[in-house]
Amino acid sequence: MLMINQFAINTGFFMLMPYLAGYLAGPLGLAAWAIGLVLGIRNFSQQGMFLVGGTLADRLGYKPLIVTGCLLRTGGFALLAFADTLPALLIASAATGFAGALFNPAVRAYLAVDSADRRVEAFAVFNIFYQAGILFGPIVGLALMAFDFRTTAAGAAVVFGLLTVAQLRALPQHRAEPRTASVLDDWRIVLANRPFLLFAAAMIGCYVLSFQVYLALPMQAARIVGADSAATTLMTAVFVVSGVIAIAGQLRITRWFGERWGRQRSLVFGMAILAAAFVPLLLVPGTGLGVPAAIGALLMTAAILGIGAAAVFPFEMDTVVALCGDRLVATHDGLYNTIVGVGILLGNLGTGTVLDAARTAGMSALAWAGLIAIGAAAATGLYILARTGRLAAPVPVG
Repeated sequence: MLMINQFAINTGFFMLMPYLAGYLAGPLGLAAWAIGLVLGIRNFSQQGMFLVGGTLADRLGYKPLIVTGCLLRTGGFALLAFADTLPALLIASAATGFAGALFNPAVRAYLAVDSADRRVEAFAVFNIFYQAGILFGPIVGLALMAFDFRTTAAGAAVVFGLLTVAQLRALPQHRAEPRTASVLDDWRIVLANRPFLLFAAAMIGCYVLSFQVYLALPMQAARIVGADSAATTLMTAVFVVSGVIAIAGQLRITRWFGERWGRQRSLVFGMAILAAAFVPLLLVPGTGLGVPAAIGALLMTAAILGIGAAAVFPFEMDTVVALCGDRLVATHDGLYNTIVGVGILLGNLGTGTVLDAARTAGMSALAWAGLIAIGAAAATGLYILARTGRLAAPVPVG
């Protein structure tokens, strides 16, 4: 049920999100910094508020948070169908993001608790359903975009409305663990877990790079083929490439990395692959090969990002659960995503600003070089944590 639930969540979400940046830049005419702010607020209100959602999940049980989050996202997407000013867009984006903060920690903690010692395998399968939604959602969204963006947003709201009803009827109730004395006690336990905090900080780079599928890549697609239906089609192809890689290769990639390098080194190599994904965009503009080569570089970047994400995700989730010592799983996951949420907000603002400045100065490669540097720094941080034993085993807390 959790796998099907995640597929439906991502289908509704990715019906809309791949086309949001193009809608903001095209029909609404927002500047790159404003687009980065809207997307960053959505992401921060989700990942930045994960601590609240995770704490509630540990204390109230998983199902209530999953259902409430889907209901709130229904409203957020419905508002996006009508919003046409920056304040309204920010409110809709914040509501949509906070919805994810409610259901995401609950879903992951539910899966981690039920899968026990098969967590890596469970999260690998989970990512297949996750990526299947990413693949299917943009295709449905593309069909609705033949009408307009507002129709697409309304369609996504309908998906989440139906999902809310289905979960109320079919998802079993589950409580993570007995309550501690207070919320502050929960937070003190999590904040005292230094290896966990260092790991979360090191993983910021992973999320900044992955998020460029929604910011830098759509802007690059519009630059290559124009801000019209051709850019929409090209971005659909980007998500199809990434989704097919995850669906077809996730279990093989997880098994291959796990057998050769184990959890810790797999995180390092996976992060290095994410950094390398932007090399084609850095190199191709200087070749003079024109639009076909630029499209090929964009799709190659999407493919490498897909491989890197598939390599990292199961081991990342297993590490989060291991470092929390199987205690307050949703709260740890919440703080983890709060930390990376702050990083993504700053990363989006920085990336949008650099993209504007670099293009004005005729130095587009500067943005891609900066993203590669972020990935290299994150991979180095993970290597240091692994080398010093901070990721080696569950750490007792409390």
